[in-house]
Amino acid sequence: MHVFVCAGCGAELTAPLARVPLPAEAHLSYGHGPMPPLMEPGTYAVDPEPSGPPFRPWEKIGEAEAAARGLFAPVYPLSFGARDRIVVAPGDVRGTVLIPEHSGDSCLGMCAGELPNMACAGCGLLVASRVDDCGLWQAVWIEPDAVRRVPTGLPVPAREFEQLPPLDPAGGWSDVWQAATGAALARVLVASGGTSLALPDGLLTEVFGPALDLLLPAGGPTKTVGLAGPGMPDHGLDIALVPYDQETCGPWRPPGGTVPVPLPDGVWAYLALPGETWPLPASGTLPDGVLRDDYPLPDHPWYVFRPDHRAFRATLARCPEVRQPWLRALYDRGF
Repeated sequence: MHVFVCAGCGAELTAPLARVPLPAEAHLSYGHGPMPPLMEPGTYAVDPEPSGPPFRPWEKIGEAEAAARGLFAPVYPLSFGARDRIVVAPGDVRGTVLIPEHSGDSCLGMCAGELPNMACAGCGLLVASRVDDCGLWQAVWIEPDAVRRVPTGLPVPAREFEQLPPLDPAGGWSDVWQAATGAALARVLVASGGTSLALPDGLLTEVFGPALDLLLPAGGPTKTVGLAGPGMPDHGLDIALVPYDQETCGPWRPPGGTVPVPLPDGVWAYLALPGETWPLPASGTLPDGVLRDDYPLPDHPWYVFRPDHRAFRATLARCPEVRQPWLRALYDRGF
């Protein structure tokens, strides 16, 4: 666990936090309504890429400069802001004051502007930007040069794989699910090498199958795709959807030559550890190993689930393999 302190005066600016992977939806916007917090309480993530202003058109930088930044296909807009910004939940921030006039061109809330809109209450150093405008995830983005990370000595909470349902509270498809599967779809596509894929029956095929059917040829050589993770048997898969490693924030590594594709814990747990889902208690008991079979049909939005195409393209643009003609054609075409 760590706290972030002001680089100017040393005042603590956050509660104790544990590092987690940057969510795939971090830089995506959604409609015109208010959004929930991006980060879970007690966590932080680091964005290794430049983010925020200033921006430059893709056409004004060369392929060599773009590749040096880890970009291998056109990205709009192209940020030339700071790298390694830290994102935390607004409720985990301490000892700061808000500067509303530093907010950018916002609508119903605040967004990042040319200058950070939060300052250290102790010395006035500009340290972060609060974001809560319509369509933007509520978050505080901390400037990497304005803070220091200090260990607290507290242990990281034990990991629990809590399932995240694919439906949001309003009854639509979860934005987190769509972004996570969009990013994973790009990595599965790269790992396929352009060959057809065999997925197991069930929810995994329902989520990824329709898009992969559009993106990959049918027939010919086939690679197997499935789920892997801590405590699960090794099925000798070619490509495995796995949770993130808690210590490295990279994908959990399956044994052998299986290519790992990470998913957020909640999404992975829902796919890999479905278990019993009946929401109401039943009178009496059933024999061990027997599940009820009279469940009502689950809630289902009126529109078909689709992985987020923005997360798909953002992830694929950062894979060197996208320079291969077949992948670049799919990047330009989408799904």
